[in-house]
Amino acid sequence: MSDSALDQELLSIHDRMLAQYGRQQWWPADTPFEMMVGAVLTQATAWTNVELAIGRLKEANALSPAAIRDMEPDKLASLIYSSGFYNAKAQRLKALVEYLGDTYEDDIAAMRLEDDAKLRRELLAVRGIGEETADAILLYALGKPSFVIDAYTRRLFKRLGIVPESEGYSAYQRMFSDNLPCDAELFGEYHALIVEHCKVACRTKPVCEGCCLLSVCPTGRAKTEAARCP
Repeated sequence: MSDSALDQELLSIHDRMLAQYGRQQWWPADTPFEMMVGAVLTQATAWTNVELAIGRLKEANALSPAAIRDMEPDKLASLIYSSGFYNAKAQRLKALVEYLGDTYEDDIAAMRLEDDAKLRRELLAVRGIGEETADAILLYALGKPSFVIDAYTRRLFKRLGIVPESEGYSAYQRMFSDNLPCDAELFGEYHALIVEHCKVACRTKPVCEGCCLLSVCPTGRAKTEAARCP
């Protein structure tokens, strides 16, 4: 598939999902820092568990870099218990707020003025922050055009037969960033639509009948055609 054809294919997939589900307007949070916290807490858990943890942080007036920095690790872990791996995630949040304080004096607006690549390198150097979390922070909290690659994205695009030659994180990310307009709003909406679609239709066991991508999905077409055979 030529780059031009891939451009159109990726945009068509986005448009089909948008028509089906409408704008998702992610990330669900009141502040950029809350988005950062959510990006850390959502590692290896469902969003409903993250919402419970964030709710408890809010009740404790602890949803700020300074409050988390000053809190005892055991207390922080108890507040985020619902998110799973709470001791490890408490350490990651501690590392994140130390970085924010040491490097930007907790000024997230100042962070947004930094070079995108520099910010990504800094985030990846923070203990416990990997590529997916770093890109979620860049995209949703800082408004940077950094496409998030997660398990849903890999699942969907493997089933669609659209995969990079190398299936590593960076290769998947380049597939999107090199073939879509460099626009943070588009990247955020696209990723959110992928998540919604994989929750509704492209599940671990896919629900292919009525799928908005069925006509362009070889996996789904094969599945539905096999089901119709006598």
